[in-house]
Amino acid sequence: MKIYTKTGDAGTTGLFGGDRISKDDMRIEAYGTVDELNAQIGVLRSVMATMEQVKIHDAFLNEVQKELFVIGSELASKDPSALQLKSITDKHIESIESQIDDMQAELELLKTFILPGGHASAAASHVCRTVCRRAERRVVTLAEHEPISADVVKYLNRLSDYFFVLSRMLNQSMGHADIAWIPEK
Repeated sequence: MKIYTKTGDAGTTGLFGGDRISKDDMRIEAYGTVDELNAQIGVLRSVMATMEQVKIHDAFLNEVQKELFVIGSELASKDPSALQLKSITDKHIESIESQIDDMQAELELLKTFILPGGHASAAASHVCRTVCRRAERRVVTLAEHEPISADVVKYLNRLSDYFFVLSRMLNQSMGHADIAWIPEK
């Protein structure tokens, strides 16, 4: 099978179900940004792969990547129920919250804003956080015009929080202090 189909050469792309829409449609922006997030998580996981003390997070991130495929599929269809995929539910959101709570229990109380950076893995987690926030914004925009599961928005919101806390945990695990933002006076 060839990877190129030439069907998108005129600036349109196909949705699940056969509809064709412009490649700059808000639906494409939404699931394209979710796809970008998934790729950034792959980068984060590759950076973390050599870090023995954080391997526990790899399995969770693998599950997140699978869940993002479900979200992307739902966003790429005008009728997600026809896909017969398991949708994102409160169970998925609670799983993220549990991960956040477990990490926060081991971190110092945050007393200031922090700058992205520190260890390469923490910086990669911050990139995931910012792409996740953008994906959330794109989905919210789409939801203003199309029916989108509220759980998808909640999931992305909670996931961005997870990446923030993960970045702090990665810095701590690697002996890097968070980089405090101290405003100049």
